[in-house]
Amino acid sequence: MYVRLPDLLAELDLATVQENYRKRINQYIKCNLLILDERLLIGTNNAEQQDILEILEKRYRIHSTVFCSQFDVTGWHSKLGGGALADAIMDRIISKSQTIKIFGDKSMRSR
Repeated sequence: MYVRLPDLLAELDLATVQENYRKRINQYIKCNLLILDERLLIGTNNAEQQDILEILEKRYRIHSTVFCSQFDVTGWHSKLGGGALADAIMDRIISKSQTIKIFGDKSMRSR
């Protein structure tokens, strides 16, 4: 399943209002491969960080997750606010992970 992280977070926020949060978040937790694009392109608030942690915690060591970001992994912790939630999220991302860096002067959309 491919989803832009801002869209996922907005959908979960709306699902909270519509009272179907658990159903929505389980779709992201249970899929075999989750591809999160535009990771941390914009900042996240505490509730969004909790959603990210919930998804990653339940997927950890069970399902594969791919993170696509324009930012280097070393900057993700601070983009997540740098606190305890950021520590927990990064622990689940970094453990057993592999990084692929793509370099180039052009946007992927112009190739």
